[in-house]
Amino acid sequence: MFRHLKSYRWQISAVIFLTLAGILLELLLPTLMANVVDNGIVNGNIPYIIKTGLWMIVAALVAVVITVGVSYFASKTAQGFGRDVRKSLFVQVEDFSLHAFDKIGPASLITRSTNDVKIVQDVLNMVLRMMTRAPLMLVGGIILAVSRDPGLSLVFLGALPVLVLMIFIISRKAIPLFVSLQKKTDRLNLIVRENLTGVRVVRAFNKVDFEKQRFNQANADFRDTGIKVNQLMAVLFPVMMIIMNFTNIAIVWFGAIRIDEGIMQVGNLMAFLQYAMMILMSLVMLSMGFIMIPRAQASVKRINEVLDMDKEIKDPPTAKTSESHGQVEFRDVTFRYEGAEKPVLHHLSFQANPGETTAIIGSTGTGKSTLLKLIPRFYDVEEGAVLIDGVDVREMSQTDLRQKIGYVPQKATLFSGSIAENLQFGKEEATEDEMKEALEIAQASDFIFKQEEGLAAKVEQGGANFSGGQKQRLSIARALIRKPEIYLFDDSFSALDYKTDAKLRASLSRVQGESTIIMVAQRVSTVIQADQIIVLNDGEIAGIGTHDELLADNDIYREIAASQGIGVEGA
Repeated sequence: MFRHLKSYRWQISAVIFLTLAGILLELLLPTLMANVVDNGIVNGNIPYIIKTGLWMIVAALVAVVITVGVSYFASKTAQGFGRDVRKSLFVQVEDFSLHAFDKIGPASLITRSTNDVKIVQDVLNMVLRMMTRAPLMLVGGIILAVSRDPGLSLVFLGALPVLVLMIFIISRKAIPLFVSLQKKTDRLNLIVRENLTGVRVVRAFNKVDFEKQRFNQANADFRDTGIKVNQLMAVLFPVMMIIMNFTNIAIVWFGAIRIDEGIMQVGNLMAFLQYAMMILMSLVMLSMGFIMIPRAQASVKRINEVLDMDKEIKDPPTAKTSESHGQVEFRDVTFRYEGAEKPVLHHLSFQANPGETTAIIGSTGTGKSTLLKLIPRFYDVEEGAVLIDGVDVREMSQTDLRQKIGYVPQKATLFSGSIAENLQFGKEEATEDEMKEALEIAQASDFIFKQEEGLAAKVEQGGANFSGGQKQRLSIARALIRKPEIYLFDDSFSALDYKTDAKLRASLSRVQGESTIIMVAQRVSTVIQADQIIVLNDGEIAGIGTHDELLADNDIYREIAASQGIGVEGA
């Protein structure tokens, strides 16, 4: 994580320099006060008292200004560091393969990008302000206290080991608790996220009480772990204050004896007490750091798990470019998900040619959507190759590859903003006429331009203010506006009624030109006009042909068609 601090080295240097200057002034004050007592008050030297007092005021004011400067630079560094780490996390996550998303999970990624970064940021701020100050104050205080009275300094020999032992024991117990606390935060966020996104399902199945119980259990686990952490803190600080107060009593006791014996002056004892307080306060600050740093270490570990995760989908060192035709070929492709016992797809080989529509049909779980995701390299094949215009997609840059593709996912996803902003995901510089044309082809004009705002109409998060069919049509329009070489429709017509489905397919056939269309569908009526239909069964190709050919000689396709009321006579 330290690499994110390189750009703040000047601010960190300023914090260290100002901290050193401030501590020197603070260490000077007890010495000046001792001089006022021993040389001024005892001798009745009023001018000396006034002169030294003025120097004390100046030193105190300068120390205040320096402290403000330290706080400013420390806060600026910590906030900038937090921003940079969040940016690095976001960029890294954007480049994740879908395997990595599945491995960590969205809820944990959100926690790591927000809560964990905030913890590290706060601890960094504390380290810059306190952990740089405490060691300097500790060393300076010990040197000046020993110089005042080496004999009385032996009092620290009893107090320091006890404090150090307390810090060590509590830190050792705190680290596992902080790690556990972050995991319980993940669990809590996961449950909240599932309930917010699945609130309709929870209510529809009368599972509100069950979900409340699940949340309460996770919340109680989080609370109990948090209480244990705070109990450690509750033990630490009273014990430290007791040790500090008994140390003060011992210093005053033995100091009074030494004054009575004429070995020590009153001013020296007052200065010694202040140096003792500085030493003990620096130990308190160090102990706070040692308590908080383990929590930050747990967060840093979780952040680094994301930042250090190897990118499975990488651009080749020297990327190849393909001709602009859009031919897609699967050459003996086998694919399995990470951790799966057997492949999802087995030795697939077929071609999808420009100007043609290739449809993929089959029962649920046969790998239709997975097949489509291999083309834009959301996953990489285990064996074989996916080629575009004769070039393996793994040999192309991801930017060039995906620029050729207009992809409509199975679950229509819209982003908060306006209709126009969502369409510009497909083409950033799209004109209003291009947007209208894409919406018209996607059969979305009717419900968009009925609104007064038109293209400026608001889209809620996830497209919550649109129906499933409307979201699908907007997703299709977003892909159409790119006018790509390859269209990928992942069961993108499932929420449309038959009339809208037929109109949309007719519009697509008119504007297809030399583009390649590959569509996954459940309805036979959606694929009936396709140039070739690929029937998948258990991840293998069970047949390739037109509707009539498959209906005549493919049992699986005939069974699917019959289940939807389409037979030889119907065809």
